[in-house]
Amino acid sequence: MTYAMTVTLELPFTEAVEKVRAALQDQGFGVLTEIDVTATLQAKLGAQMEDYLILGACNPPLAHQALDIDRSLGLLLPCNVVVRGAAAGTLVEIADPQMMVSISDNPALEPVAKQARERLSLVVAALGG
Repeated sequence: MTYAMTVTLELPFTEAVEKVRAALQDQGFGVLTEIDVTATLQAKLGAQMEDYLILGACNPPLAHQALDIDRSLGLLLPCNVVVRGAAAGTLVEIADPQMMVSISDNPALEPVAKQARERLSLVVAALGG
C-alpha cells in the first residue's frame, strides 16, 4: 500500500500553498496545524533545505466518526499534507487515510477512511493530479 497521494504543481511555493488550502477547504478540511520545517531546521540547526511545509488538515465530521470508533486514532490525526519545493515546481503529498485502517486493524474504520480518501482524492484532482 502506498501511503501518499501526490501531485506536482507548476506554481511557485507560496501560490501552491494557497491553492492547496483552498482545495482542502472545498472538501470540508480545515488546517489545524502548520509546521514550517524549513524555518524550524534553519533556526534550530542552521540547516538549509527547500521550502517544506506540513499542514495538519482535519474534516471535523470524519474525525468525529473515526474517534467514536477508536479514541486512540487521535494518534494518527490530523491528516498530514506536505507542500515542498521540487525541481519541477511544488510537490504536494497527502497522507492516505487508508493507513489508519491498516495501522489500527479495526475494520469499522474502513467506511470513514474510504470517505476521507475520496475527499482527499478530489483535492488532488482539483490540484491537477
